[in-house]
Amino acid sequence: MNILAVESSCDETAVAIVRDGREVLCDCIASQVALHREYGGVVPEIASRKHIEAIYGLADQALRETGLTRQDIDAVAVTYAPGLIGAVLVGVNFAKAAALAMNKPLIPVHHIRGHIAANYIACPELKPPFLCLVVSGGHTMLLNVKDYTDMELLGTTLDDAAGECFDKVGRVLGMPYPGGAAVDKAAQQGDENKYVLPRSKPGENPYNMSFSGLKTAALNLIHHAEQVGEQIDIPSLCAGFTAAVSDTLVPRVVRAIEETGCKKIAVAGGVAANSRIRGDLLAAAEKLGAEVFMPPLKLCGDNAAMIGAQAYYEYLAGNVADMSLNAYATKSILGEKV
Repeated sequence: MNILAVESSCDETAVAIVRDGREVLCDCIASQVALHREYGGVVPEIASRKHIEAIYGLADQALRETGLTRQDIDAVAVTYAPGLIGAVLVGVNFAKAAALAMNKPLIPVHHIRGHIAANYIACPELKPPFLCLVVSGGHTMLLNVKDYTDMELLGTTLDDAAGECFDKVGRVLGMPYPGGAAVDKAAQQGDENKYVLPRSKPGENPYNMSFSGLKTAALNLIHHAEQVGEQIDIPSLCAGFTAAVSDTLVPRVVRAIEETGCKKIAVAGGVAANSRIRGDLLAAAEKLGAEVFMPPLKLCGDNAAMIGAQAYYEYLAGNVADMSLNAYATKSILGEKV
């Protein structure tokens, strides 16, 4: 089954063709990172306009690269939630038009489910059930993936996402957008014990997380140093901040492995590229005899291949949409029908 997949939830316009949920025939991406770097973050209106400019050309490029025709496409998939509403609407409207014009099924895909499915591409042997830690710019959650479309939310951030905090601290430190990658690189040269930063404490749900206090503490430390004329040791602050994020995430994964008995853990989302988090998770899993699945860095960020991968399983589960499909800025991952 050849699925033409579209992703436009933030600042990457992407179109891919994926066969049977595991084989990526092509993955065409038009990045806007350089454009938004000037503003220190994504400007929603600019992102939406750039998606409109790029998406049709990317679809044609995908067909050219694969040598397929429109008749060879069996379904059209698209990220319908969550994301920047204007950006998501561009993808949804394009996908609806394409599905209608080609008389093909339309498959709506939740963006975070797509990130999880990036692991199916990278690790063909991975099949549910497994645990999944999702860490991205807008989302941080721990899931029990019981089946491809049946998931249990164990815990989530109660405020800011880990990726948003990385980007904000990086921006205040004067690092280029996206800040998360720059913070990770700087942290590798620093002393994580030089600055004392808080770790969130579990509330009623021990799997829930909080990052707003950590972000505020780091920003206050930076601003105080500026006010009194002190020099910030940027690599050490980045190292301490990264360690605090990892110390929030990894123990919850460990707890989930111990309590569920599941020995398979996948990682998904852009922050999954962070070297400290990857290293700490691998070390913890090794002690527990658990297997860790991580997509390569190119699949950690937003792409359409992951949307096409998840779309295959959504289709098998009967999750298809008609022309009334809408876009949503927020939407639960837990599988309500569209």
